[in-house]
Amino acid sequence: MFPKVPDQHKPNKPLIPNGLGVLYVLVSVVYLFLIYYFNVIYMSNSDSAPQNLAWSAPLILGVCILFGGFLGMLDDWIDLRWRYKVFLPLVAAIPLSSFAFALKLRTSISIPGIVTIDFGIYYFFIILPVLVTIITNTVNQLGGLNGLETICPAIILMGLMIISGSGAAFLYAPLAVWLVLAALNFQGRIFVGNTGSFAIGMTIASYAIVSNMKFHVLISLLPYILNSSLILLTILLYKKRASVSYDGKKLSSDHRRSLITLLTYHRPSTERKVVLLVSLLVAASTVLDLVLEFFILK
Repeated sequence: MFPKVPDQHKPNKPLIPNGLGVLYVLVSVVYLFLIYYFNVIYMSNSDSAPQNLAWSAPLILGVCILFGGFLGMLDDWIDLRWRYKVFLPLVAAIPLSSFAFALKLRTSISIPGIVTIDFGIYYFFIILPVLVTIITNTVNQLGGLNGLETICPAIILMGLMIISGSGAAFLYAPLAVWLVLAALNFQGRIFVGNTGSFAIGMTIASYAIVSNMKFHVLISLLPYILNSSLILLTILLYKKRASVSYDGKKLSSDHRRSLITLLTYHRPSTERKVVLLVSLLVAASTVLDLVLEFFILK
């Protein structure tokens, strides 16, 4: 049913079904639309959140995931170059910006205990699309190894769910499906494709914005931000891209142009070890966010 692509980091490069992320999109959208249809009220972690947002939140999330999945599927079909792919989230941000403007969501970004910046009307048409683009692209850039693009986002989602209280109910079914896909992906049995990575990136971005947890998601994404910064700097300064070598057993690299190449720089490691190391880094940044939320910034 699904197109197959070679697994570049396995002996003999076996063909693996790609694009299974569409299952995540379908289940998540149906689940969220059912919540919206049956009017299950969302109890926001913000006491000042408008009641119409409480009712419309599942619809917003469902539409954003659907847009993200569609644009990812488009990329899977025609294999867009990064120079064009990077702007796709701007299109996916249109429904989120529209809902945010109509529901008059908060137009400020806060670093708790330090500063709060209110962007006013510019938040809806500049800041919000840029946030969605940055978050989605950073999530999409950290991939290429079995389990890497599925396990790490799952860790971030679980961290956001712990902080958001009863609002976590919106992510029960999406997270359950994603964990199943992550297990299969880690075993090298399926790939979620850009359909899945774009959809999960949009999930994280839209959920953080609707739940007013932009600061929290940025803390959790620190390893992603490091990875994207290394990639972009080397492309801009040296016109070179990151890549790893595979000798049939282990991965290695002779440069440090991404988080993966940084971990394998003159240090050959198995694919699973690299994935687990990156996952531990993401888990550490997520735990840091939880510590800040519950013990320091209270």
